[in-house]
Amino acid sequence: MNKHIKFLLVAPVLAVSAGAMAQSDQTYATYITEEQWQMVNELPGVDRQIVSRDIGKLNLSVGIIHRGAVERGSGRATQNPARPCGVTSSNRNSGARGIMHIYQTETYYIASGSGTLVTGGEIMNGNLSADDGVVTNVLNGPSCSGLIVGDWIAKHVKEGDIIIIPAGTPHGWLEVPVHVDYLSVRPDPDRVLADDYINPALGSDFKIRTE
Repeated sequence: MNKHIKFLLVAPVLAVSAGAMAQSDQTYATYITEEQWQMVNELPGVDRQIVSRDIGKLNLSVGIIHRGAVERGSGRATQNPARPCGVTSSNRNSGARGIMHIYQTETYYIASGSGTLVTGGEIMNGNLSADDGVVTNVLNGPSCSGLIVGDWIAKHVKEGDIIIIPAGTPHGWLEVPVHVDYLSVRPDPDRVLADDYINPALGSDFKIRTE
């Protein structure tokens, strides 16, 4: 496995088990193998949470995201959003749709592929994630998605790159030539997500504690 992936997954002390440890003990480690996150990445969808756990002062989650090809300039503003968020006008359009997480910072590790990532600025005519939706309850907490506008930047990223996206920062893909796959390490200091999530694809043998 790439040494950078090992650092991202093991350094924050992450594999998992029901056992004799007291519930308050946060010293156990969680191990996620390359085979496990690759298996989750083969599931349908775009963004899949792998695990979430309580590490003491905050919760921490790890997800895997797969993006297919994105054509440059294909982003469009939402018309009549059901749950409005963000600004309503701007004189600088990125041409990329994206999302902004209100509480959650993300650290991306690009595992394969490449693309042009837009970060910063604001979301225009955005939709706030549903209270009972997967984005709010499993992935990132309350989030605003829509067209990225304003004081944004665009940067080409490739396999091996790491990007830190603070909470409140819009981010989205302007262009993806073929695909991009990236691990996302997600600290949750406000504990807006569950602290014991395990992706069902990992099966009953994957536990939050290992003795």
